Amino acid sequence: MTNALQFDGIEKSFGGVPVLRGVSFAVGAGRTLGLVGENGAGKSTLMNILGGNLTPDAGLMLLDGKPHAPSHPTDAARAGVAFIHQELNLFTNLTIAENLFLTAFPRTAGVLVDRRTTHERTAALLAQVGLSAAPDTPVAQLSPGERQLVEIARALSMDARLIIFDEPTTSLSTRETDALFALMDQLRARGVAMIYISHILEHVLRRCDDIVVLRDGAVAGSGAAEEFTTARLVSLMVGRELTQLYPSRNGAPTGETVLEARRVSQPGVVRDISFTLRRGEVLGISGLMGAGRSELARILFGLDPHTDGAILLNGEPLHRAAPRRRIARGLAFLTEDRRHEGLCMDASIADNVALVSLRQHAGRVPLRLLNLRRWRETIASIREAVRLSPQARDTQAVSTLSGGNQQKVVLAKWLLARPAALILDEPTRGVDVGAKYELYRLILGLADDGAGVLLISSEIEELTGLCDRILVMSRGAVRAEFSRAEFDREKLLEAALPREVAS
Repeated sequence: MTNALQFDGIEKSFGGVPVLRGVSFAVGAGRTLGLVGENGAGKSTLMNILGGNLTPDAGLMLLDGKPHAPSHPTDAARAGVAFIHQELNLFTNLTIAENLFLTAFPRTAGVLVDRRTTHERTAALLAQVGLSAAPDTPVAQLSPGERQLVEIARALSMDARLIIFDEPTTSLSTRETDALFALMDQLRARGVAMIYISHILEHVLRRCDDIVVLRDGAVAGSGAAEEFTTARLVSLMVGRELTQLYPSRNGAPTGETVLEARRVSQPGVVRDISFTLRRGEVLGISGLMGAGRSELARILFGLDPHTDGAILLNGEPLHRAAPRRRIARGLAFLTEDRRHEGLCMDASIADNVALVSLRQHAGRVPLRLLNLRRWRETIASIREAVRLSPQARDTQAVSTLSGGNQQKVVLAKWLLARPAALILDEPTRGVDVGAKYELYRLILGLADDGAGVLLISSEIEELTGLCDRILVMSRGAVRAEFSRAEFDREKLLEAALPREVAS
């Protein structure tokens, strides 16, 4: 078997701290290699070296048997290396064609943009990836799955021989995920090598030919995919057997209602939503993408309007109350988009943690000066509570943290606010299995302390492992409700399907 890519002894340190330690493995031509590891294991650093964003301290890379040492991302792109990122790098205000040829438009006489050729080449590329949209369609009008196909079409336009998929199914529906996998099979048949990075281990085992596990910057295990099981992957990733993924509960729901929705409706978004959330309860919301789960969360938190119905917190209506007022009254919301809505990415860990509760640590009016000693003690306490990485400094920008540690910072922010009810929208998206356990522990700890938790998740196993009850949404309405004794994967999936499909 010939190798499309080979890493040989790659090393990288930041500030004297080793991040990659002698990483060596190869990706065969026309094969898909699954690269897994906890957040902070070194996957992103290794891919940044491959893509020309970082330079290794030691080691060698070979691409099709030739030395590969890109000093800039454009060097890697010219060599045939393409990236399909979790956060898609598309300009939504531009058309598909403009995104595909942004830096290399076909030109007439080397000067004017050849729009006819651009249109024809775009149409041909879209046909290859199975996207029926017109070349002049604005990217803003495309679904997440369609945008991902545009990214792959762009990779094909560059004649990519090696494509790296970084958490590609995070924002995709089941149908879009299946379409992506089918396209990956076509690429593999054409001889394209692929690196598939994902925290969804079942996808890695099912879709990849070979697997490499990174732990603490070194290769902890490698081999053909059939040599691995989920249990072995987890053990290699975290360095120990993780026999219990979901922590045990200490408390139980009480009869007191903390959050209630009464026939909440918004035309075209949600219809006649009613539920109660009790203190100490974890209430799950399941459903397919587009079912209205996130839209409901935004309405409950006051970010989006609703025309009918009522929302009550601790028995008091929240009619037209702004999010600031809802926070003050004990409602918290962890958004699914932590990078753009949950965190100030360029601000420090301490500043992000302080966003909601800083006023509580200020002195009396009129000066309202911050009690720095007390604040530092609070920061240290909450860091320990969420088990934030000891290597992360309070003054460090959250953009430099792994996904799991970023999510812990968001939770720390809300933990300090001591909410009566907490809405969690996809809280473990893009988080590795080890960090998931820590987040689960925090979520159940909130419930054990008496808070009501509304948990929105696309992972049925996560919902059945954590929740006391599950509501299933479809097309903006609640279609079914299941108690813990009634949890059944097939029934949950069936309830989530649109009625004409389910029947």
